[in-house]
Amino acid sequence: MLALMLLTHARAPARTDKSGTMISLDQQDRGLWDKAMINEGLAALDTAMARHLPGPFQIQAAISALHVRAQSTGETDWDQILLLYNRLEALTPSPVISLNRSVALAETGKLAAARRALDALEPQLSTYQPYHAARADLARRAGDISSAHHAYDTAIGLSTNARERAWLTAQKATLPVT
Repeated sequence: MLALMLLTHARAPARTDKSGTMISLDQQDRGLWDKAMINEGLAALDTAMARHLPGPFQIQAAISALHVRAQSTGETDWDQILLLYNRLEALTPSPVISLNRSVALAETGKLAAARRALDALEPQLSTYQPYHAARADLARRAGDISSAHHAYDTAIGLSTNARERAWLTAQKATLPVT
């Protein structure tokens, strides 16, 4: 758990700009990440991995480690992240883990399969804002602009955070008008 907390918190300085606007992971300045905290988190993960008893926190920390070890978003090992989400989903099944797995699946180039996996989660996550934000992003990437508009509208409507709502609105504004 310590490794997960350190690796997650180390990225906090890059998650928003000076005005508090959210910055997506692929747009973050990795130079702002706390390198000392990352090194401490990676060391804690190595210690946990040496026990050969993988649990949910260790797997989540391993996913975070793959993000922080990549020099850029394009260098992220999404195939390994997908394998880790597969293991996490088997170990502690939940719709949110399945949502994250679907996003990783899309990042491996399987966009259509990821969209089908997300669609299957709708009954469980219909009121969960990140679900609709993910649907919007994947619809946009697939060129399904009408669905992307609808999913962004739903995500914006479900958001209770003004900065998050502003970010979602800005993302929607980049879509062509249908």
